Amino acid sequence: MDLAASLRTATRAVLAVTTLTLVVSCSHGESGGTIRVGAGTSPQSELIAEIYAGALARTGAHTVVTARLGGRGDYLAALDADRVTLVGDDSGDLLGALDPRSTARTPDPATAATEVSEQSGTTVAQAPPGSSVSDALSRAMPEGLVISDIADGTDLRPDFVLSAAAAARVPHSLKDLAARCGDLTVGIAVGTELEPLRAARNPQRDVLTPLRAVYGCDITRYTIYRDDTDLRNALRGGRIQAGVLTAPAALLPGGPGDLVAVADPEYVFRAQNVVPLFRQGSLTGTQIKKLNYVAGELVTADLTAMIRRLRDEHADPADLARDWLDEHNL
Repeated sequence: MDLAASLRTATRAVLAVTTLTLVVSCSHGESGGTIRVGAGTSPQSELIAEIYAGALARTGAHTVVTARLGGRGDYLAALDADRVTLVGDDSGDLLGALDPRSTARTPDPATAATEVSEQSGTTVAQAPPGSSVSDALSRAMPEGLVISDIADGTDLRPDFVLSAAAAARVPHSLKDLAARCGDLTVGIAVGTELEPLRAARNPQRDVLTPLRAVYGCDITRYTIYRDDTDLRNALRGGRIQAGVLTAPAALLPGGPGDLVAVADPEYVFRAQNVVPLFRQGSLTGTQIKKLNYVAGELVTADLTAMIRRLRDEHADPADLARDWLDEHNL
């Protein structure tokens, strides 16, 4: 049984008795019970948990972070079993876990409608249901779980990057670069160095085929690298001219350096925005509004800089979260 099916089955069992559901909801959301914010075993997940916990604590709630729960399946199971109240995740990765068949790539319905309009040559006011990640994710929610606002200022998709030398002579958008893809020697990272919770990719299925289908970018010369650092070293050494990372270049140790990220306007790589997932009825309206404020302030540059400090400099995640919340008056 896959993760989505097992999570739905377990959730139905937990929520079978409506009266019990109401009691649980009241105990969390109305009488001030402890809000347990879960985190998977990754720097990003732990940092997001501390940000959510810190923000909710400022509404008067008692919060604790339960960190290092393991992989996505582990913390979703903890959420389902009511061992934690809330977790943060990347929208695209979460959608892949809950609905593996979804083909949604764009972040929101408006972007999806624009894409459909461009493809059809006619103005489309509304995209088909489930064609954006946010819409598909809402539809894929197991009974009893909900999401609040997605942090649309965060963009954690894999980056297609160019070496400094290559960037000086080829376009910086995949749409314009497509005709030159066959001229490039490209590296593809497949590990989980930058985000341990992200599934290891299949180069053909997850990179080469989508690039060809979406942009007509036909890569014929490529090398597989076990992690993003090895790929960056190959770019710096001139062994390859371009590379496909597993996450944003800003998450590389020390940052992107002289690598140039290529724009992906058609979302060949599925949208990945930070989103809170929690048990329905477990948070008050004020607490959900606080999470929405966090979503409105969180941006990629801040998030990736904090993750690097946590991972590479061993900064305290609670301190990082508190400083960020203070800076944004949250």
